[in-house]
Amino acid sequence: MQAGSSWLSSRVTDLELNTGLLADVLQEYRRSNGLSQAELAQLLNFDQSYVSKIETGQRQVRDLEMLLRIAQQLNISPTELGLSKELLQPAPAPATSALVGAVDQVEISQAEWCRVRRRLNRHRGELARAAADLYRPEARIGDVPFIARRNWLPDGPMRIEDLDLEWADDPDPIFITGSEPEASGVLPLRAPACRFERYTSAIRYLDRPALFENRPSYRLLDVAVSGSSASMTFCLGTYFDKLDVSEAIAHELAAARSAGEPADWTRLPLRGLIGDPFDLRARAVMPAIETLTLRRNRSTGEATFPLHWRDPAKVATAAGIYGLIPAGEFQPSSIASWDRANDFDLWRNMVREYSEELLGEPERDGSQGRPLDYAQWPLYRALQNARSEGKVAVYFLGVGLDTLTLTATILTVVVMDDDVFDALFGDAVRINAEGILVTAAESTSVSEGVPFNEESVHRLLTDEPMASPGACILDRAWRFREQILSR
Repeated sequence: MQAGSSWLSSRVTDLELNTGLLADVLQEYRRSNGLSQAELAQLLNFDQSYVSKIETGQRQVRDLEMLLRIAQQLNISPTELGLSKELLQPAPAPATSALVGAVDQVEISQAEWCRVRRRLNRHRGELARAAADLYRPEARIGDVPFIARRNWLPDGPMRIEDLDLEWADDPDPIFITGSEPEASGVLPLRAPACRFERYTSAIRYLDRPALFENRPSYRLLDVAVSGSSASMTFCLGTYFDKLDVSEAIAHELAAARSAGEPADWTRLPLRGLIGDPFDLRARAVMPAIETLTLRRNRSTGEATFPLHWRDPAKVATAAGIYGLIPAGEFQPSSIASWDRANDFDLWRNMVREYSEELLGEPERDGSQGRPLDYAQWPLYRALQNARSEGKVAVYFLGVGLDTLTLTATILTVVVMDDDVFDALFGDAVRINAEGILVTAAESTSVSEGVPFNEESVHRLLTDEPMASPGACILDRAWRFREQILSR
């Protein structure tokens, strides 16, 4: 428990908690979302037996940090668990003399945290390159700050049809959650002598972006690429499980660098606790899917691609830099068990992102209470028909980790003939929920994008603030361009 937790616990002891309320909330949550006890336990990182004991009244939870964590994981208000909103706000220090309160340590701590957070978002590219020096050179992928095991990368572009996704119902527990003593340096004070319990809690109350929701996500457990086939194994987790570690270690590095110190392991205790970055079972690794979308001219064979600038005011991660589009978390459209199975498909996730990021359509979040019918969705159906006609091809280039955050990205390329692209995305929006689409100076419309040529690729890889996953995809796609663009 963090320093000062006794203060929190004493406040909870004074509350008249309805100890049966949590049991009712968990049972109702499972009913409304079609979850079993095992699935809910996996979502909360509990044993199923622990959830069972709570629901049957054999176990009562009075610990404030535990209750707040449950509320955060389920994306519900703490008031639904009987907690007042005042518990989440900084409490004033007791005034015992005229001098007490002259220096507000809570305010100082939070202001410093916000300062480092701003630096992190403004210098992610530079910080990623500094982080790359912490890992063995042979783990690097090209010249970008991106690392991978060699058996995570195919020797060339692989058709996505040759990639198998497997499901694990009973994964090992997560050992590193971002609540360890090693994380205290990146968790600001919430009240005197009491730090925020998780990094995402600090983001929520001190620097909340427009898009910040704790959604269920597919947690990556294993990657295996062999010859012409590949597989990945997943279980269920949540988006905030990922951020609690990934953004915390990025903040830790930004703080060390802002102090003018070199980024060595002695100043990075939380990153050091992780150790082997490729141990996917030690921490929650929820991969994103990032895609290079190539609009291929049927007459010349030349291609262009859309580019995205991620607005720091709108997104919590990879902010203030360029990325490929579409890009998004690999996650079901809702917590419902039917969506977990229905959406467990890379291509379906990618099409949902195309809809949101290029067309500006509302997120298909599964809120209608039934599985998304992909076969009847006009955009999905049109893209599937184009794939069957050979006008759209989808490639898998591997999986890797950003050196700054150690977040995983599934690297993909989609090649579309220009007539298909223009018919579906010719009216692409310039501004979307996450940032702005970028085009070449000579382009007449947003959908024309940036030329896929040596000059553009070189500039983005060397001179522009480019997110490392997108940079890695560009680098590999350019090396494999003849295979990728051949019809």
